[in-house]
Amino acid sequence: MSKILAITGATGKKSGGGITQILSTHENEILEKFPGGVRVLVRSTSDTSKLDEATLDFEKRYGELTDPLFLEQAFQTVDTVLHIASISLTRYIVDAAVKCHVRRLICVHTTGIYSKYKEAGEEYRNIDAYVEQQCRENNIGLTILRPTMIYGNISDNNVVQFIKMVDRLPLMPVVNGARYDLQPVHYMDLSKAYYQVLMNENTVNHNYTLSGGEPISLRDMLLEIGNCLGKKVRFISCPFPIAYAGAWVLYWVTLKKKDYREKVQRLCEPRVYPHDEANRDFGYTPRSFQVGIVNEVEEFKAHRS
Repeated sequence: MSKILAITGATGKKSGGGITQILSTHENEILEKFPGGVRVLVRSTSDTSKLDEATLDFEKRYGELTDPLFLEQAFQTVDTVLHIASISLTRYIVDAAVKCHVRRLICVHTTGIYSKYKEAGEEYRNIDAYVEQQCRENNIGLTILRPTMIYGNISDNNVVQFIKMVDRLPLMPVVNGARYDLQPVHYMDLSKAYYQVLMNENTVNHNYTLSGGEPISLRDMLLEIGNCLGKKVRFISCPFPIAYAGAWVLYWVTLKKKDYREKVQRLCEPRVYPHDEANRDFGYTPRSFQVGIVNEVEEFKAHRS
């Protein structure tokens, strides 16, 4: 029986089309490892233009990842699943993988499991624990990849928001001077890592952090964005206690409908994570933010025009 690779989230922000580009570049190697081809699970509303333009012939299956029947049909004869779509869908993915006797599962999750704040980290840790237990009990080779903040194109929903603010606001509002470090990762570096993990069986039953080239403070990120936009960034800073108190006031005024308390807390939480194991095991070498942000800002300027 020919081995098939199935991918979820190939058109989403964690890939941004990068995975289709990387797999097409290595078409011969992919088809040698997966002679049954590559099956991509997409919604009927998804933009599949990058799949259609790719040199590699992707088999598209349309459906919802919350539909167990769709997943069980899509995973028939599948050897390996690369789950790039939302971590909130992982339980559905692993349940279907178990039923279809998938040999290997690669899940793209998040470094949010390391957050010290309950809501942000606890849910992710529970999902990780569930998928690890299911794979262990059903002899599925598991690899969990944990990216940091993803950026690199205007669909990232992360850094693009900072770009818009720097472009439009005369004063950039920040908390505590934005003097805390982050380590954002470019989506193309992630796509390359996904391919490397796919091709390297030694990564089975290992978990890897996928962070950017080196840490950078949010303040310096905003200044770098300003340089790329040709704008001088001026800051107006709010002390954390005042910002957090404001979140509490909003919480009560809206009768608990708008709860930004934990978001304000996480806003000042340093998120720096080394990627030494990924570098050691499959040569992961991500670019710096200063290099990676240039194309996203250019894309933003072209889109704005």
